[in-house]
Amino acid sequence: MTIRAVVRGVGHYLPDRVVPNAEFEAIIETSDEWIRSRSGIERRHFAADGQMTSDLATRAAQAALADAGIEAEAIDAIIVATSTPDLTFPSVATMVQGALGMTRGFAFDVQAVCAGFAFALANANAMILSGQATRVLVIGAETFSRLMNWKDRGTCVLFGDGAGALVLEAAEGTGTTADRGILSTDLNSDGRFRDILYVDGGTSTGTTGHLVMEGKEVFRHAIEKLAETAHRALDKAGLTSDDVDWIVPHQANIRIIEGTARRMQVPMERVVVTVQDHGNTSAASIPLALSVGKARGQIKQGDLIVTEAIGGGLAWGAVVLRW
Repeated sequence: MTIRAVVRGVGHYLPDRVVPNAEFEAIIETSDEWIRSRSGIERRHFAADGQMTSDLATRAAQAALADAGIEAEAIDAIIVATSTPDLTFPSVATMVQGALGMTRGFAFDVQAVCAGFAFALANANAMILSGQATRVLVIGAETFSRLMNWKDRGTCVLFGDGAGALVLEAAEGTGTTADRGILSTDLNSDGRFRDILYVDGGTSTGTTGHLVMEGKEVFRHAIEKLAETAHRALDKAGLTSDDVDWIVPHQANIRIIEGTARRMQVPMERVVVTVQDHGNTSAASIPLALSVGKARGQIKQGDLIVTEAIGGGLAWGAVVLRW
């Protein structure tokens, strides 16, 4: 008997405030055309004053649980991928646990920046395969608008806030690639590149800090590493790009998404793209895109999906799953 971690439900939440590109023209030297041409982003959502990452995560979790038809008390574990926690501690995951009224199981955060959801999925998969948990709520949630340097036009226009969630449940499979659920994962990091994407705050400075990025270097690493990790994950599953129904990538930049698809030899018609509406929501972008892709009618049961992401660290990874 083979155990698989199968997706039972998916959901997302976006803050009410929508920020079009034109809104930045009043504070920095930029334009809607400049932002669209370099990133593909047209608008993004910003959290309201007093609205925390845990609030977004809870709303996404509730949507995923409703989609799965599962009560919070049936969940064994909550894993939240985030780089923008409400507080240094406790974890966002325990805050979500409390907000859901869940008094059993365990909850913790994973921090791998934009690659966080891939790392969280891999952890959830391992817990289900080992028998540590039967049902895991995996959430990506961010309020990156609170890390922006509003004088840096190269970064502040790129990011947005939001949350997405999946409910994973143990199920019996046949041990073949026809099984529903997570089929393989591939995780990587390389601390030599820490200085090309980071936040200049924390316990070392006593400040929250702002995001700092060397855009050209990140772009160069992203296309190369995302295609490589996706191919490795497919190889581990015994599959190829020809088997893929949908790539659901980290939604950072349309040029990165297109470049990765070319390297994987997958047409853009088989790529779920939401970056135009959400911007870069870091660890939230993949579950957001999965939820939106399902709502659009793109992602259907039985589809083979590859998700891939890269973020500060550098950290990057991919997950192959059958919906």
